[in-house]
Amino acid sequence: MLTTTTAVDLTDPALWARPDTPELVDALRREAPVHLTDTADDGPVWSVLTYRESAEVLRNAAAFSSESGSLLGAGEGNVPVGSGRMMALTDPPRHRELRAPANPFFSKSGVKGAARSIAERAGELFDRAVEQGETDLVDVVSALPLAVMCDLLDVPEEDRDMVVRVCDVAFLGRTPEERRAGHQQLIPYLLHQVMLRRSDPRDDLISMMATYRVKGRLLPVEDVVLNLDNIVVGGVQTVRHTAAMGLHTLVHRPDLWQGLQRGEVSMDTAVDELLRWTSVGLHTLRTASRDIELGGRRIRRGDRVAVWVWSANRDPEAFDRPEEILLDRSPNKHLALGLGAHYCIGAPLAKAELSALYTAALERAARIEPAGPVTYNRSIINFGLDHFPVRITPR
Repeated sequence: MLTTTTAVDLTDPALWARPDTPELVDALRREAPVHLTDTADDGPVWSVLTYRESAEVLRNAAAFSSESGSLLGAGEGNVPVGSGRMMALTDPPRHRELRAPANPFFSKSGVKGAARSIAERAGELFDRAVEQGETDLVDVVSALPLAVMCDLLDVPEEDRDMVVRVCDVAFLGRTPEERRAGHQQLIPYLLHQVMLRRSDPRDDLISMMATYRVKGRLLPVEDVVLNLDNIVVGGVQTVRHTAAMGLHTLVHRPDLWQGLQRGEVSMDTAVDELLRWTSVGLHTLRTASRDIELGGRRIRRGDRVAVWVWSANRDPEAFDRPEEILLDRSPNKHLALGLGAHYCIGAPLAKAELSALYTAALERAARIEPAGPVTYNRSIINFGLDHFPVRITPR
């Protein structure tokens, strides 16, 4: 017998801001690892709630493909424009080919070399925030990944204000229409830069992507632009939302804040636990490429399967006391940055940025207190805060 999540609509963005969401999701997970959800926009979708089955889907690219879409919301039967052309929308071996030119910029060694400048930038952001006294923490933390991305792309100094402004609209716009308008300005700029650097390459991510050859052929310009746009979106959104939600957690848990300030917990383990706890990338979508059994359900070829990362990261079968925030949790095999072939290419950079932001806040603020109500965004793609007004007391 199929189970339909009629009582709990996982695709409703408002669900994820409710205080009783953990109990609702826990009840669903206990009932069955996989449910059939009849969504309003995407039709019937298999919802995977347990860690074991989620890991199985994410690891098995041969049975669960990304090429028909990696996120809900495109609409039933719609295939994204970048299918087979973007990293997020390709399967191995093509996926590996598209990642290859970007890998050096996001490797642990590459990020280690940039760690000092990332820490300095984060410090400057919180210096200004402390001086202001009252500020919106979403704005504070959003500035760091935008600046780091400009460095990776080697955006000319004279263009940076414009690029940051366009990205602000693309990522922080109040409506989907505003965000779409931002991307419509960003993409032509990226296209222009790709054409310039194909003829005059430098030592930067755009040049590497623009001049990279697969089997002797340059990647099509459109594919380069699509992948760059995807990298910018992923790199900015993940850090922005995780940092804001992580600080929101610490602000409301002074014991955790003080423990970190006293150095009782490694920042590395704290970052991983806050990634697990916030799980801002709520879900990942796949499409079954063959008939297969999953969690006792018969999945048919062409069926769409949504891994609910937030739920998997709170599965008591995989995590001890998952309902608690244990900043020293180790090991911590969370799925917040993916798993398998599609493990987040920017994971080392994202962790370095999060570490820098949390460290800067802890070093400069004795405490941070809410100065008004938070505003949650309405997204099941990158769930987080649009506004987090705070009052900062300097150390």
